[in-house]
Amino acid sequence: MAHRRTTGSKLLMTALYMVASCSAVPVTDLLDRASQRSDTLHSLSTTLTKELDSHFPPIGRVITPRPSMCHTSSLQTPNDKAQALQISEADLLSLVRSLLQAWIDPLVVLSTSANTLPHPAQSSIFNKIQEMQEHSKSLGDGLDILSSKMGPAAQTISFLPYRRGNDIGQDRISKLINFHFLLSCFRRDSHKIDSFLKVLRCRAAKMHPQMC
Repeated sequence: MAHRRTTGSKLLMTALYMVASCSAVPVTDLLDRASQRSDTLHSLSTTLTKELDSHFPPIGRVITPRPSMCHTSSLQTPNDKAQALQISEADLLSLVRSLLQAWIDPLVVLSTSANTLPHPAQSSIFNKIQEMQEHSKSLGDGLDILSSKMGPAAQTISFLPYRRGNDIGQDRISKLINFHFLLSCFRRDSHKIDSFLKVLRCRAAKMHPQMC
């Protein structure tokens, strides 16, 4: 997927500042809030992964699906900050929103599955999944409003359907492995979301240093 480069960045960032002027909140503040929310999402997913690892069956490390099997793997995203800086603000925001949208249903699966997860920290895991859902929805709602002021490119969302269904397995090992895999996919995507939003925040601050 080819992304437009940063031509027209000043116009797009001007649009963002129009949002800020209407809501009396500077764009840097809006992006700070989004970045804080995405940082919390990634931190939660990292903590959850560590909790699961403490009682993860050894065979799981052998038969766990590869990252390329994550349902969002078909979405082409920057591999590092240098590549992200070559993408326009609108396209970068579109990627973030596409990833968030793609996790609405899988997060429900994780939440439902956490109710009966055969793990000593089941209650803690369930509560953290609930938190992730809340932060994800709040972040998505905020970015939806922001994207509406940035033109068609920012409002475009790539459809990334989750087709694995609600059943993560019948036996203890299958449940733990499939739950761990789905969570690892979310952790990977939450890192991308957090990184891309930090790039957007940085670009806004550099373009309007008086607002830093």
